[in-house]
Amino acid sequence: MAVLGVGLIGGSIGLAARRRLGAHVLGYDPDAQALARAVEIGAIDDPVPGVEESVREADYVFVATPVGTAMEVVSTALPACGPRCVVSDVGSTKRRLARAISDPRFVPGHPLAGAETSGVEGAREDLFDGAVWYLTPAAEDSAQALGRLTGLLEQLGASPAILPAEAHDRLMASVSHLPHVLANVLVSQALRAAPMAVGSAQGIPAQGGLGANPSFRDATRVAGANTRMWTDIYLSNSDLLAEALDETIRELSGVRDALDAEDATALAAWNDAARAARERLSGPASAGQAETPPAGTGEAS
Repeated sequence: MAVLGVGLIGGSIGLAARRRLGAHVLGYDPDAQALARAVEIGAIDDPVPGVEESVREADYVFVATPVGTAMEVVSTALPACGPRCVVSDVGSTKRRLARAISDPRFVPGHPLAGAETSGVEGAREDLFDGAVWYLTPAAEDSAQALGRLTGLLEQLGASPAILPAEAHDRLMASVSHLPHVLANVLVSQALRAAPMAVGSAQGIPAQGGLGANPSFRDATRVAGANTRMWTDIYLSNSDLLAEALDETIRELSGVRDALDAEDATALAAWNDAARAARERLSGPASAGQAETPPAGTGEAS
């Protein structure tokens, strides 16, 4: 196996493949320190100085670079791969790759797993246990590669799910990318609303501060996530994210109108509708229960 990009996701793929499958894992990363650390923690067996050298003998290749560079890395890797090699990526947007690359060996993918911390230091063998791993095959003749990749991901602990690239990106715009935007807005707004500087003698307590409020903490857990990674994600899904933002703005305007009119009936109906929607999304077992997301459930990019 070759892992191109040995951050949190790439490192976790390497750890799981080596420990659970006995795979021999080669790793490439432009960051020499990250590559050396990946060897130290056992995420890869051997570091390799380039993409082509990494993939020539590989049965499987995972491109775990930021979304902004994934196209270039996939395009470099495929010509150097063998005819039976399976190549995938882990980015959180899929349409650009699916449209540009139709090689039957390539199956775009996206594991819904991650953590608040980035980098190979946070890599874990069990990161993908029970995680949905979306696959968005583009080539019509990729059935063989899809079948092999699905089997491999199941052995890594994940639950593969096949979805068209357009549907995947529209879903991620609402359930992943929009929440990151709103988290950033909330923390900035809260800081502006704070009566005094955080940590001052008469202002917000230094220990915990605003972040100690459970609702605020949960709603802003992903605020300020890795800037390079998330700038790429926002831009790669800009049209669908803009649609999701427009819909959010329309709904917020409706709430504002109800507040201006002191319309308790409208506000109650809006809140009840949100509860019903959450119950449908969460399932009956969690309906009406308070939920605090555990650390380490952020999406991969």
